[in-house]
Amino acid sequence: MDKLLSASVVPPRFRNSALLTGHVPHKSLASEPRVSYALYVPEKIYNQRHPDVGEPGPNKLPLLVAVHGTRRDVFNVYDLVPFAESTPCAILLPLFPIGLDGPNDVDSYKLLKSKTLRPDLALLSILDEVAIKWPAIETNKIFLMGFSGGGQFSHRFLYLYPERLAAVSIGAPGRTTSLDEEKSWPSGIKDAEEIFGRTINKELIKKVPIHLIVGDQDTSLHGDGEFWAWVKQYTGKAGGEDTPVNNEHGVQMIEQGRLKTTHELQDSWKALGIESQFDIVPGVAHNARGVRSLVLQYLQPLIRKQDGK
Repeated sequence: MDKLLSASVVPPRFRNSALLTGHVPHKSLASEPRVSYALYVPEKIYNQRHPDVGEPGPNKLPLLVAVHGTRRDVFNVYDLVPFAESTPCAILLPLFPIGLDGPNDVDSYKLLKSKTLRPDLALLSILDEVAIKWPAIETNKIFLMGFSGGGQFSHRFLYLYPERLAAVSIGAPGRTTSLDEEKSWPSGIKDAEEIFGRTINKELIKKVPIHLIVGDQDTSLHGDGEFWAWVKQYTGKAGGEDTPVNNEHGVQMIEQGRLKTTHELQDSWKALGIESQFDIVPGVAHNARGVRSLVLQYLQPLIRKQDGK
């Protein structure tokens, strides 16, 4: 079967059988097969937006993209089904596997660049594929959420593509990039245009609703000094939480918890006139599920507003 099965050609009654509605299993990205993505597309709601074969109506279904953290604990799509059905929206779950740039490469996707992959461009390609297969899903302006490593990805994607974001929720990033034009990427944005071919527009960033979230107990580090000393001894290179042990930038071990890191990120934005909502969740350490309800609570009215609800 070489012909593309898209919602434009498959009648609504067959879309679930064609894996176009409901839980859509992980699919490799055509332009970069090492990267994959899964979706949840509410069947009844999508078919209302696209009731016949051919082009859908103008009222597209909003899209929420959830980016995983370091452990690739990809959100179980069924966990987000009630939110997708009640809001309503579609859910997209990209997967950037470990080992893209060598056996010890865990973190390169967070930096939006590596020796062999541009994760930012991979996400844009995913959105292009979704636009073709599900033309009634809104892909030009998405809602983006990410926790831990996903929070790193999300705030850097915000810098490069603010015009593509309807809102962003950034959860507990272990390392952050400041909008400092004197520091090189990923510490700052001095060479961002050279690396990515894009100018960072702070005025457009100001227009994006930004959510920061972290648990008030998220103050400890991944691993301890003895572990990182062993990593350095074994590999000959300094490593650290959320830092590849083969990091070409030579970034040293992180020295503070995510609560302080997130505070500092918000403060740096405030100095530039970039506003954000910061939620600190009582009694929660570094736990995506522990903060998720507040993330969805923040995003839901914004998604409904885009949907005209």
